[in-house]
Amino acid sequence: MTAETLPFEFFFSPEFSTDPYAIYADLRAKGPVHAIDFPPGASSYVIVDYEHGRAALNDPRLSKSLASGPDWFREMMLKNDAVLADNMLMTDPPDHTRLRKVISKAFTPRRVEELRPRVEQITAELVDAMAEKGEADLIADFAFPLPIIVICELLGIPAEDRDLFRDWSGALLVPALDEEAVAVRERASLALRDYFGALIAERRATPTDDLVGVLVASPEMNEKELLSTLVLLMIAGHETTVNLIGNGTLALLRNPDQLELLKKRPELMQSAVEEFLRYDAPVERATFRVALEDLEIGGTLIPQGSFVNVSIGAAGRDPQAFDGPERLDITRSDNRHVAFGHGIHFCLGAPLARMEGQIAFTTLLERLPGIELACDVKELSWRFSGAIVRSLSALPVRF
Repeated sequence: MTAETLPFEFFFSPEFSTDPYAIYADLRAKGPVHAIDFPPGASSYVIVDYEHGRAALNDPRLSKSLASGPDWFREMMLKNDAVLADNMLMTDPPDHTRLRKVISKAFTPRRVEELRPRVEQITAELVDAMAEKGEADLIADFAFPLPIIVICELLGIPAEDRDLFRDWSGALLVPALDEEAVAVRERASLALRDYFGALIAERRATPTDDLVGVLVASPEMNEKELLSTLVLLMIAGHETTVNLIGNGTLALLRNPDQLELLKKRPELMQSAVEEFLRYDAPVERATFRVALEDLEIGGTLIPQGSFVNVSIGAAGRDPQAFDGPERLDITRSDNRHVAFGHGIHFCLGAPLARMEGQIAFTTLLERLPGIELACDVKELSWRFSGAIVRSLSALPVRF
């Protein structure tokens, strides 16, 4: 265990947002597990290597259930994030198994592949709109609307309500560090509860074959689980792809040799997307886990009741797991990254995010071959400093 506990501000400094990987490399050199004051005043640890991080993601001794946390944490979650308190991401077996089985029916490889023509159409329309201008903010004009449109159509949410969900989901990703942030999260939580509550009532009155209709008709979920699951699907269904496109595009633009290689060899697109996921993961840190018993990870004693944070970003840059991890290599083989998690909580939406990413990058490079940064890289900023996602605020490009 490290001699000092990392301060609460560790995840929240501008230096960390700009380049967390250099900070993680320094920590990893000292050991795989470090005590951290996050949440403030709690017994918490962060894992910064691949071996122990991957194992922790599927360790049954580390609970994902809200009920396993201390009373103060459970009360805080129920106050600030009540609409996210009853989904499969916040449960252990057998509840997790039951909920995942219901939702998995919507994300089979066959069902995802059936979405391909529509994803291609949406992508082409968005690129057409950008191409006419000669410049764009790739986040606002492309990376955000593409997955938002897809997940809204999958759920059966009207087109005119899409921007509402962008605002609400963004609010729930802002760390609750002060009263203003807490108030923003509470308002978003209530708005999502009211919206989906009304939508569920509509589907009960008039059944449909969209995803909301399918889940409403399922007897395996209670009302709270249904509401929480829909909110989770909305947020997770677009946020990962937004960040995959943004972070991946930035990585290509900062590595022109890899950009030219991908243009010349489009058959590398699948491995390129996997490399983007490893190199600058859309989700920087896995959601919380709580130790159900005293256990040892990487030589550090984790007391029962402690929070355990697994850094997905740090795992992807571990030199013990990846050759030359600081190098973007779209030809990298055996890319065993954990960008979508590992084990029973592996992301159900991974096939959809991968497909969206492959289509997005293929279309961008085919239609906008001269794409380049329209600002100095030092001018870029990252949304939600300290949140679990790694997401650019904007990405100005020209072509």
